[in-house]
Amino acid sequence: MARQQERVQYSQDSRKRWWPIGIVGFGAVLSVCLVTLLPALGSAKDYHHHRAAIHSGSSAQQELPWKKVPANSVLLKELKSGRVLYQHESEKRLSPASLTKIMSALIILEHGRLDEYATVSKNAARAPKTHLRLRTGEVFRLDDLLKAMLIVSANDACLAAVEHVGGTEEQFVEMMNAKVAQLGLTDTHFSNGCGFDGPEHYSTAEDLAKLSEIAMQNPVFRELVREEQDFIMPVSGHRPYLLHTTNRLLGRIPGVEGIKTGFTSKAGRCLIAKVSQNGSDLLLVILNSNRRWNMAKSLISYGLRVSESAQ
Repeated sequence: MARQQERVQYSQDSRKRWWPIGIVGFGAVLSVCLVTLLPALGSAKDYHHHRAAIHSGSSAQQELPWKKVPANSVLLKELKSGRVLYQHESEKRLSPASLTKIMSALIILEHGRLDEYATVSKNAARAPKTHLRLRTGEVFRLDDLLKAMLIVSANDACLAAVEHVGGTEEQFVEMMNAKVAQLGLTDTHFSNGCGFDGPEHYSTAEDLAKLSEIAMQNPVFRELVREEQDFIMPVSGHRPYLLHTTNRLLGRIPGVEGIKTGFTSKAGRCLIAKVSQNGSDLLLVILNSNRRWNMAKSLISYGLRVSESAQ
């Protein structure tokens, strides 16, 4: 009996001695696993986005009304801190449609004079899709053409302005891509000035967000993209062209300050929106979503809640 009690006591003492060592050993194994796993996540930038995706997926999933993201690419940023509040495939190269006109507007503002007169060419008058039906030979002030391309996304006005500033659209596109390189937009390339689909015409939500932040620093651009309606008149004519914004968020959500919509068959429905409300500044990019307006409202509400709670 004494020998049996001795064996039981030895067994208990042995477990007590080895228990802390087992914990340490498990921790060591776990550390090795983590060190092995982290390189598989890719570069530091990839790891950052992985963390962002996990964060947005865990908190936003409970608040946003979808299980599968109804867009090809999304980026929601808080501008003051630079914090990404939500992202989905934000580095994916996609067709940007008329979001292209943000870059075109920047080039026009940098290289053109807004009081110059621009003549609508036959080529510009025949521009497809969204247009004002400008007539060949009509003359407009450059600022009116800029107004039409940003408020109503008119391709004929855009092409007339592009040809005036660049001499030809091809030369203007060279200026656009030079600006792309200057701004470090490494996943962006343009092949036309107005946003038509093409294999060499692409951008990402991240690049478009960076471009939009820069464009909004220009007071003329910032003022035009927040206009709900206006009109333009040819210099020698009496027929006004009415402009109604394509941005359904303007005037409907407090603090919306633009920025641009886009649509083509390949790009789908796109949107870039800036919202300033209660001390928060949000920038939202949505690429290829058939539910862009409902999606934008949900993301803006979510972003404002997260941003305000962090203040």
